[in-house]
Amino acid sequence: MSVQKSVRIPLVATLVAGLIALPMTTLAQTEAAPVEDGLPIGQEVLPVGQTYVAETHGDWEVRCIRAEEGQPEPCQLYQLLLDENGGAVAEFNVFDLPNEGEVVAGATIVTPLDTLLTPGLRLRVDTGNWAEFPFSFCQPIGCFARLGLTESNLASFRAGGAAFVALVPLPAPDQVVQLQASLRGFTAGFAALEARNEAAIALFEQLRAAEGQAPAAD
Repeated sequence: MSVQKSVRIPLVATLVAGLIALPMTTLAQTEAAPVEDGLPIGQEVLPVGQTYVAETHGDWEVRCIRAEEGQPEPCQLYQLLLDENGGAVAEFNVFDLPNEGEVVAGATIVTPLDTLLTPGLRLRVDTGNWAEFPFSFCQPIGCFARLGLTESNLASFRAGGAAFVALVPLPAPDQVVQLQASLRGFTAGFAALEARNEAAIALFEQLRAAEGQAPAAD
């Protein structure tokens, strides 16, 4: 699996790709308000800027960031990666990009702070070849590796059964931790992501055009 190691995101893509990773702690689902005896009993209103799960496809979630009413909401695909004991270890985020070059999508993998950075992070699909990536930076929530994906890479994800992520823990530099990301639902999830972000970009362009046509204030 040959994966591009650097991405230059076009300005128009900043709406949907400017988010490096979405927090895994927000799990609110968008649903219709429940009705009891014909009377709606209301539903939680998420604050602007909060992450929520918009759709679920197989083992992937489409996560979006709540925006002001009438404003576009950027979204990404998300999967939480677990160890063999079921403990949360890493986050796998995938976002689409405008088809203006070889790199058509990107991914961000967030690992624990006690990850040894010098060996980098490795990724492969099923029994394919490993691809190695450097870590870009660390924040209090973890360390970030950013990946550029081509159409060929996306085809591997769509056709594959699992993607494997390998990293080295800082406390045990002689060991390699291998995590598995299920690819069940990736095809449908990425298609839904593209549709949402295309609509978001279209709305963004409409709002920008409307601002340009607005009369200047006296």
